[in-house]
Amino acid sequence: MGKGGQNGEGCSNGCVKSEPRYTWEEVQKHNTKTDKWLVINRKVYNISGWVKRHPGGMRVISHYAGEDASEAFQAFHPDTTFVRKFLKPLYVGELAENEPSQDRGKNAQQVEDFQKLRKTAEEMDLFNSSWLFFGLYLGHILALELLVWTTLCYLGTGWIPTLITVLLLTVSQAQAGWLQHDFGHLSVFKKSKWNHILHKFVIGHLKGASANWWNHRHFQHHAKPNIFSKDPDVNMVNIFVLGETQPVEYGKKKIKYMPYNHQHQYFFLIGPPLLIPVYFTVQIMKTMIVRKDYVDLAWSLSYYTRFLITFVPFFGFFGSVALLNAVRFFESHWFVWVTQMNHLPMEIDHEKYRDWLESQLAATCNIEQSFFNDWFSGHLNFQIEHHLFPTMPRHNYCKISPLVRSLCKKYNVNYEEKTLYNAMRDVVGSLRKSGKLWLDAYLHK
Repeated sequence: MGKGGQNGEGCSNGCVKSEPRYTWEEVQKHNTKTDKWLVINRKVYNISGWVKRHPGGMRVISHYAGEDASEAFQAFHPDTTFVRKFLKPLYVGELAENEPSQDRGKNAQQVEDFQKLRKTAEEMDLFNSSWLFFGLYLGHILALELLVWTTLCYLGTGWIPTLITVLLLTVSQAQAGWLQHDFGHLSVFKKSKWNHILHKFVIGHLKGASANWWNHRHFQHHAKPNIFSKDPDVNMVNIFVLGETQPVEYGKKKIKYMPYNHQHQYFFLIGPPLLIPVYFTVQIMKTMIVRKDYVDLAWSLSYYTRFLITFVPFFGFFGSVALLNAVRFFESHWFVWVTQMNHLPMEIDHEKYRDWLESQLAATCNIEQSFFNDWFSGHLNFQIEHHLFPTMPRHNYCKISPLVRSLCKKYNVNYEEKTLYNAMRDVVGSLRKSGKLWLDAYLHK
């Protein structure tokens, strides 16, 4: 129960009641399905009835129930002043004066220094985007699409033109994927409505997917990276076991949905080849239909319509469908390796309630910078900087990186950077290690 101030009870003659005060212990009790509180800059909010209306999705905000959400709130919202208007009706009080600003023993000085780093980034204008950069990036994707059509018109549909078509479409689809990722994080324009529109155009019309599906899934990943039950990217639907904790838990319980000790081998058969053409395609369509997300469904159908109109004259209907699946097959390999090499070999575990800096660094690593690595990964080789500052445009990651390294060194937080080859190798190595842990626990009596 909240603690009132000295004037909180028995106040008369027009005096002002003091705000209710709460301890962290009291706040942490409100973390159930129907009762959710969180703290932002020492102010306590009851979000129980708001979560279903949260624009970023119900789950991402629910993951902070009973916790301090100050750093996540700032990281996800470019315009915090505007968003605070929605918080006013949810306000229920403040932390008691003798309560620390951070929960669960977090390093207050480390949190403060990270906030100073963010302030420095703002003063350096690192959250401002270059229209030229993103305009040229979109232009090179559209140029690839035009080059495909031109190739078929002049060279016909022989084996060589068909292979060129598959190659160019795979590149354009992968690069469009990185671009929609930029628009999804609202980092390109100051007016978020233009980001939403462009996001729907790129992910819907250029890729055939759903902006809302991506947002609700991806924001959870950023809020709680590599945390079981909170990050959907580590929900492997019992096909893989990850990290060091889950394999042992499954092994002790004698859970064996798959021969996990061989997961580093069957990963090549059901991971990269099937994620986009099978799992994501089915999940996206199902999500749009079940949630009646007709706007995203229309954008998605416009992609398939355009694709068929473009390629049926060259390959026929069934040939065009085969072409689409071939492109998604190769794009899926590209997507899986780029996204997993930054996260899969890192710590994957249950919630540990770390501050923003430590939680993001524990789950992410960087890949060495080069022109090819930047282009190949959509600048997600700077995964650390992207996770720390998700609304920062990617062309500024290299500018903030030295300051992030310095802060990590000061507090002995591991800032890990790898070569592209080592990062991909570590994906397989981490699966092998987790599989061995499972087998050891499974066979142990």
